[in-house]
Amino acid sequence: MDATGMNATAFAEHRPLLLGLAYRLLGSMWDAEDVVQEAFLRWTRTDAAEVRDRRAYLVTIVSRLALDQLRSARVTREAYVGPWLPEPVPSTAFGPLETAEMTDTLSYATLHLMERLSPPERAVFVLREAFELPYDQIAGILDVPAATCRQHHRRAAARLAEGRERFHPAPADHNELLGRFLAAARGGDLATLTNLLAEDVVTWNDGGGRTRAALQPVEGRDHVAAFIAGLSSRYGIGATEIVEANGAPAVWTHVDGQEQLALFDIRNGRIHAIYAVLNPDKLGFVRPSA
Repeated sequence: MDATGMNATAFAEHRPLLLGLAYRLLGSMWDAEDVVQEAFLRWTRTDAAEVRDRRAYLVTIVSRLALDQLRSARVTREAYVGPWLPEPVPSTAFGPLETAEMTDTLSYATLHLMERLSPPERAVFVLREAFELPYDQIAGILDVPAATCRQHHRRAAARLAEGRERFHPAPADHNELLGRFLAAARGGDLATLTNLLAEDVVTWNDGGGRTRAALQPVEGRDHVAAFIAGLSSRYGIGATEIVEANGAPAVWTHVDGQEQLALFDIRNGRIHAIYAVLNPDKLGFVRPSA
């Protein structure tokens, strides 16, 4: 095998990990794939024999490329039509998840919360929480002192603490609650809907200007229950399918002829957030096979 082939083989071994890293940093699978492809092109121009720790070397390349992408993406997302939500993906996109920490940073609620962080805070948080890198190594990746990385991590953890639940419901419990939610939504049962929702529940709808969707979050138990019942009454809820997205059950359905995926943040038996992704550009990786 020539040097190019050896480089490609070495990169392929780490590709799932690198893709998972880029996705966690960017919240977009399309952008993550672009970053990983650019990292591969750079890797092919590298003398692999001179690289002592290939995993660390590739993680550094992908992290730096993703940070550059994230900084420019923040400007684009500020001009996005309506709420911007991460692109949902099946957890199998990155191979077997090795740790609970990796699963937690893939959860949709955590990804959504990470949009609050600055790019360096997000990078430190992901590298520390999901990939358990030491601060000295993170400092080398970001080219900042280790003390600064510790500060970034402390600020990131504090900003995410209130809305982040590390202990997720078992899939069976999650599915059971979603079943009750869908039955109440279809039947316009406001009492049951209200009982399933947390008092401070919020629903986001991401149409990206491509489909009809609420342009502002709907907040509060009564408002969200009325919003869902109103949608059901006006448009009806089509056939539904429970699918896996970001490590948890989610609902694939059609409302008013539009495909959408609804993901849920469930804590202590109640729904604290609903994320409805309607933008067709974000549904390709989770669309059920016919």
